[in-house]
Amino acid sequence: MSLTLLTGGARSGKSSLAVRRAERSGAPVVFVATGQAGDDEMAERIARHRAERPAGWTTLEEPLDVVGAVEQLAPGHAVIVDCVALWLNNLMVRGDDEAAVVAQADALGRWGAAYRGEVVVVTNEVGLGIVPMHALTRDYRDRLGRMNAAVASHADLAQLVVAGRTLTLDPVED
Repeated sequence: MSLTLLTGGARSGKSSLAVRRAERSGAPVVFVATGQAGDDEMAERIARHRAERPAGWTTLEEPLDVVGAVEQLAPGHAVIVDCVALWLNNLMVRGDDEAAVVAQADALGRWGAAYRGEVVVVTNEVGLGIVPMHALTRDYRDRLGRMNAAVASHADLAQLVVAGRTLTLDPVED
């Protein structure tokens, strides 16, 4: 039915907006969480997010094979994938190269565009600041930008979320 990509900075309101859109759809919600608890702060954050989700929602915690997880879903759900940035982190730790991670993001976008239900993919925009000093950080920024573009290329709607406000992003013309 529709694929939406929500991107923006930390604490910009992306996830809250994704939740509101899923709830408004009236469909049963499946929340695909990509985060892993690598430290105490992240464990607390994950626990807080779990507690905030309504009891009737289905949560799939999938840090690596996001596409494989969503491909198993029956049609008719509202699906939130949160978030591409954490998914990329997990894939890089595993050792996936750039071509592999971009191909996975493209596959997620293709799946979302074809899925018979509402799909909202949440990601971060990390490419608006200064050029990072370290090669690994530059590589992460570049890969995430390419992954975001891959998902967005299939999206019916892509929005930048800043300070709880949205800006609709038009496709780049060739």
